[in-house]
Amino acid sequence: MALLSQDKTISGDLKKARIDSRKKTITDIDLALTLHPIRKDIIPLRDDNAIKNSIKNLLQTNRFERPFQSSTGADLRGLLFEPADAITKGLIKDQIKSTIKRFEPRVILQNILIEDEADQNRYRIQLQFRIKEFDIDDSVEIVLRRLR
Repeated sequence: MALLSQDKTISGDLKKARIDSRKKTITDIDLALTLHPIRKDIIPLRDDNAIKNSIKNLLQTNRFERPFQSSTGADLRGLLFEPADAITKGLIKDQIKSTIKRFEPRVILQNILIEDEADQNRYRIQLQFRIKEFDIDDSVEIVLRRLR
């Protein structure tokens, strides 16, 4: 019995097709619980938005806040009650670096910018990072504030 093979040609950019086929779809639930206007279902966050949401959640969580994941979190809230000086900024930077390195392996942290807004009892933090899977640079801004 002879094996017949049919020649199937692929048109288009093969390099782009290979790169796209390797990318994973990353999804996460949007904690804002935004509803889809037609389906009336929660719209999930996808790809880079899901990663940014994950980073925000990690940095706004203290340790022992998540059940069964007691080590997850950055513990930044306690540093808000320290004097607003270079030492506190350094501690915040160190906590962010170690948290991202430990709990978010999908990104490479490139830069952390911390702006002290002591008169409003808050820090404005901007993280610049590279998403490994998509090979793109992105950033996220988080405002840590102290409530009295």
